[in-house]
Amino acid sequence: MNNLTFIGIIPARYASTRFPGKPLAMLGGKPVIQRVYEQVSLVLDNAVVATDDERIAHAVESFGGRYVMTRTDHKSGTDRCMEAYEKNNGGEDVIINIQGDEPFIQPDQLRAIMACFDDPATDIATLVKPFDPSLPVTDLLNPNAAKVVIDKNRNALYFSRSVIPYLRGIPQEEWPGKHQYYTHLGMYAYRAHVLQSITALPQSPLEIAESLEQLRWLENGLTIKVGMSHTQTIGIDTPDDLKRAEQHLKALTDKA
Repeated sequence: MNNLTFIGIIPARYASTRFPGKPLAMLGGKPVIQRVYEQVSLVLDNAVVATDDERIAHAVESFGGRYVMTRTDHKSGTDRCMEAYEKNNGGEDVIINIQGDEPFIQPDQLRAIMACFDDPATDIATLVKPFDPSLPVTDLLNPNAAKVVIDKNRNALYFSRSVIPYLRGIPQEEWPGKHQYYTHLGMYAYRAHVLQSITALPQSPLEIAESLEQLRWLENGLTIKVGMSHTQTIGIDTPDDLKRAEQHLKALTDKA
C-alpha cells in the first residue's frame, strides 16, 4: 500500500429514524456496534467509533473499543468522520468510513478498498459487487440498490438508482444476462486532504436529483476508484433486518 497509514472510523448514531438505538441492538449476544468493531479490527489496528451518544460510547468502552464523541448536528457520516479524524489527532493518510450497521463486513472487503490506494491517482475508494445474472431483474431495478458504471481502470464514471447502461433493443428481463452490471456497497475511503475538501463542498445538481452523495464528488472532478467484492453483506436499517441478521449469524455459526 505504498506505506500508507489507515484508520477505520465507524460513525454510529443513536437517533435513527427507522430503528432508534440500532448500534446497541443485540445480535447473537453482542451489540451490533461491537460486531462491526471486531470485524474491522481483524484488518485494522487503528479503529475508532464516532458517536454523538453517551450510551453508545459507554457500550464501546465496555467491550474495550475506542470512541470519539462528535457533534449531534452532522448531516452525513462523512462529516462525522472528518470531525472524528481531527479529534483523534489525525495523521493517517487514508480514512476508511465503515457503516456502524454492517456487522458482517469481511476482511477481504477492507483489504480491497485499501488496495485502491496503490494507484496514486485515487482520491476516494468504494466497493461494488458484480450483479449475479441468476437473480431476478427486479433486484437490479430496485432504486435502493445504487448501480455503478466503471471505466477500464476501475474508476467510477457514474452512480445511479436507475439501471445503467440501458440495453437498447433487448427486453428488460434479459438485461442481467447480456451485460455485467455492478451494484454499490456503501463503504468509502478517502485520502485525508480529500476528506477535508469534500466536507466543504455544497450539494450538487446530480446529488440532489439522485440523492447520492458520491455524485457530488464526481461532479467536482474527484477520482473514485472501485474495489471489487463478491460478498453481499447484511446492513441493519430496520428491526426486520435485525431478524434476518440473526438468522444469517446462526447459519454461519452452524456452518462453522
